Amino acid sequence: MSQHLDALPIGDTIEVSGPKGKLTYKGLGVFEIKHRVNDTNVDVRKAKKIGMIAGGTGITPMLQVIRYALANPNETTEFSILFANQTEDDILCRAELDQMTKNFPNVKVWYTVDRASDSWKYSTGFVTKEMIDKHLFGAGPDTQIFLCGPPPMLKFAVVPALEELGFTPDMYFAF
Repeated sequence: MSQHLDALPIGDTIEVSGPKGKLTYKGLGVFEIKHRVNDTNVDVRKAKKIGMIAGGTGITPMLQVIRYALANPNETTEFSILFANQTEDDILCRAELDQMTKNFPNVKVWYTVDRASDSWKYSTGFVTKEMIDKHLFGAGPDTQIFLCGPPPMLKFAVVPALEELGFTPDMYFAF
């Protein structure tokens, strides 16, 4: 998505609509999932730990969930984000994410980039099973993983890694 936006000439207009998601975070670890956008039936799930794997602009639905959660002083859900980008300069909302980790002990963020500078202190390369295992919560009944990023990243790297780590399809959700 970001490459398409970057390629637009200055002054072009785009049409944006939404949000039209299948997931609604209700707070305190409770969320609803629809199988189709217009479904009236929803699956209600609860998690004490929510891991998030985002690639590039895929951070935006994650931020919506976390901002909503952190606005509630009674929120006890733990959040851990693994955020992948091409370079450090590509990290959207980094200042906000870093501030969240300072202000809220229940929020952790880990970054990985394809091309790192010599001073980079986080991971380098694509999201791996080892990164997920080290920086997100383990599979279990109180854990849910949210995913948003380039389809090849999710299909060929993230979902297989999650499944190798014991996550079943009902334990993760792709925006």
